[in-house]
Amino acid sequence: MQSEEIREKFLKFFEKRGHAIIPSASLVPENDPSVLFTTAGMQPLVPYLLGAPHPAGKRLVNVQKCVRTQDIDEVGDNTHDTFFEMLGNWSLGDSDAPDGVGAGYFKEDAIKWSYELLTSKDEGFGLDPNRLYVTVFEGNDDAPRDNESAEIWKKTFEEKGIKGERIYYLPASKNWWSAGDNGPCGPDTEMFYDVTGKLNKGMNKEEYLAADERQDVVEIWNDVFMEYEKKDGKVVGKLKNKNVDTGAGLERLCMVMQKKNNVFATDLFSGIIQTIKTHARSYDERAARIVADHLRTAVFIIADGAIPSNTDRGYILRRLLRRSVPEAIREEVLQEENKFRKTLKRGLKKLEEIVQKKEKIAQFAVKHREDFGSKSSDYINAISGKDAFDLYQNYGFPFELIREELAKHSMFPHEKEFREEYELEFKKHQELSRAGAGQKFKGGLADTSEKTTMLHTSTHLMLAGLRKYLGDHVHQAGSNITQERTRFDFTHPEKVSPDILKKVEDYVNEAITKGCTVVIEQMPKEEAQKAGVEGSFWEKYPDIVNVYMVKALDGTVYSRELCGGPHVKNTSQIKHFKIIKEEAVASGIRRIKAVVG
Repeated sequence: MQSEEIREKFLKFFEKRGHAIIPSASLVPENDPSVLFTTAGMQPLVPYLLGAPHPAGKRLVNVQKCVRTQDIDEVGDNTHDTFFEMLGNWSLGDSDAPDGVGAGYFKEDAIKWSYELLTSKDEGFGLDPNRLYVTVFEGNDDAPRDNESAEIWKKTFEEKGIKGERIYYLPASKNWWSAGDNGPCGPDTEMFYDVTGKLNKGMNKEEYLAADERQDVVEIWNDVFMEYEKKDGKVVGKLKNKNVDTGAGLERLCMVMQKKNNVFATDLFSGIIQTIKTHARSYDERAARIVADHLRTAVFIIADGAIPSNTDRGYILRRLLRRSVPEAIREEVLQEENKFRKTLKRGLKKLEEIVQKKEKIAQFAVKHREDFGSKSSDYINAISGKDAFDLYQNYGFPFELIREELAKHSMFPHEKEFREEYELEFKKHQELSRAGAGQKFKGGLADTSEKTTMLHTSTHLMLAGLRKYLGDHVHQAGSNITQERTRFDFTHPEKVSPDILKKVEDYVNEAITKGCTVVIEQMPKEEAQKAGVEGSFWEKYPDIVNVYMVKALDGTVYSRELCGGPHVKNTSQIKHFKIIKEEAVASGIRRIKAVVG
């Protein structure tokens, strides 16, 4: 079964059971300070998991683009990749209502449907249930042992005649899921599949753990029961509603369905890998996998609006690109990911610009190695974190690349001290302000404080002013809003003159002086587009969108834009707006920093 058929079968299975199909959100999260990228299907749905009504209803299903880089050093093995597609279905509250189309559901239905879709030969994937193993939460001080899920699995296996031990209780490190230090969380049950075909009679817990370590069993689905809430890293109690959040990795399902022993042998990667083999002077399997993965991830990140830089997601993107060989295989990526062809086209165009600079970076790398070669071995092995940071400033080399270069020459400085000193120097250099005591901003809004909210609304007004005086080609390219200031990136080919900046500033302050009200309205996405509502990456929004409008009593509309909030109720709360800096960020991208109050 090919990847497109797996996607389609998953969506249709849950659509038949009353789920509304929603589009994938952007990889670049809006107003979420907890992560650099969208890392899970539930992440864009956090407000709804916390109780806000979703425009599409209580049952949802989609295929979400995700990026996770914490396991980047594991890429190249059989199962790890940095970009992946997460197949997910959700129930948003109302779990006590009678089951039926439109009603919510909880553990019983979630587990039953997961089993059906995995094993049904008619509606599902037709996997052998004898090769299925599951884990459940063993309990801790935050929540009790999940006997309910275990009993549902036990009943399911017994009814289907599946024999042998195959249900295991594991700790929170394995069977408790949350998106970060704040937000919904809960116990989960994970489904593993025997990829060897030799473990179909059950096994005890020790045998299962050993099989998992060998990757003889591979996780293919995860049902999370979101009924708790976490604040500042601690579980503080139960949510108002019980929610279901499930995720099945497309790449691993392809691996199982296509009877491959690694994700890179599936149809998602095979074209790219084959092209690498064709163009490479020599071929190393692991290296080819890394190149294929990193390029694929970089293309999707760029397509969703990120640009290479020295900080945050731009730094991650730069690191991925430096380990990739994009020239030979970008056409294969285009052919491979038909589902996202429109966004890929934009990403590949941006990638072309980056590739042209590759030779210059390579020349710096050669000079860097020559510099090291002229030093004594003792000196090189004693290189400090500050020295490493100087190389970062002079050459743009990130820590990991410097460490890799040292390792090639058998240079191994004390890892802990080396990294700590490097990171200390890096933090001194960071452009980003702190939101609170040392808190590092990681995307959109740093928090939802009164000052940050004022800056958020003023940023919308500033964008409207820029479009008024520069033209409709101006769109948001990124934002970073803390309690101290707003930093706003926008599309424009040249420096903005002081006269235009003054006009934009006056435009915002006029809206503030008039005491405009800020109202939210929901409307069909197509209607919003036809009405000229400003917004970037329309494809990531659902069919019904939130539109924020800043309107004066005299009827003047100062801003009308797609947004998820938060905003002030009245612009008079902002008091005054001041632009303090305008500069270039990249080719065709300008940046403004501004303050309020």
